[in-house]
Amino acid sequence: MGQAWDPQAYARHARFVPELGAPVLALLDPKPGERILDLGCGDGVLTRRLLDMGCDVLGVDASPSMVAAAQSRGVPAVLMDGHTLAFDQEFDAVFSNAALHWMNRPDQVIAGVWRALKPGGRFVGEFGGHGNVETVVAALRAELAERGLSFEDLNPWYFPTAEEYRARLEGAGFKVRVAELIPRPTPLETDLAGWLITFGQRFLDAIAPAERDAFCRAVAERCQPVLQQPDGRWVVDYVRLRFAAEKPCQPQ
Repeated sequence: MGQAWDPQAYARHARFVPELGAPVLALLDPKPGERILDLGCGDGVLTRRLLDMGCDVLGVDASPSMVAAAQSRGVPAVLMDGHTLAFDQEFDAVFSNAALHWMNRPDQVIAGVWRALKPGGRFVGEFGGHGNVETVVAALRAELAERGLSFEDLNPWYFPTAEEYRARLEGAGFKVRVAELIPRPTPLETDLAGWLITFGQRFLDAIAPAERDAFCRAVAERCQPVLQQPDGRWVVDYVRLRFAAEKPCQPQ
């Protein structure tokens, strides 16, 4: 995945991620007793909410530290790569928030979700869509190029258009109810350097350790005219792709 996660740093710099998950939970419309897979459960904050609603939930994540953090909240969670889900018609729903853009082989993910769902099951999620963090991406591309590095070679993210993702879901057999891009400018908990440390590790790992602070400052300076508010807060240009799809009860 090219990204290691520190649950404490995540809680400090990125608590907005689960806090802004209410709309996609509403789209899921979970019912007590439903068997739900949380794909990319992270530290389990939203998974815990599903448990508290009376759902029978399993969280999976590719990060050992995040799985441990979820388990510490009383969430049943296991270590598993979203590209290789090992389930066969076990779930009423698969739910995912802010995780699918870290899985850059989407057809493998969708195929695994299809296998995991019972007939009539639903796949509901939200993740970074086309244009997500566009200002940060442009700044990263420019600063990496100055150091002889390629953004494309390092990029860990998958930010598709709604049309592309709809086509992938339909190609796997899903009936798509919703697939839309939602601009969502997002205030940061701390600053852009904290965001880069939390979400941009793949890029920072390509920079010599002694140069990483300067690199973060340079990226922030490029973003400052667009993303820093007059009161000093940083508001990043997030764009989310929210979708809901169903696995038909009968083959189409």
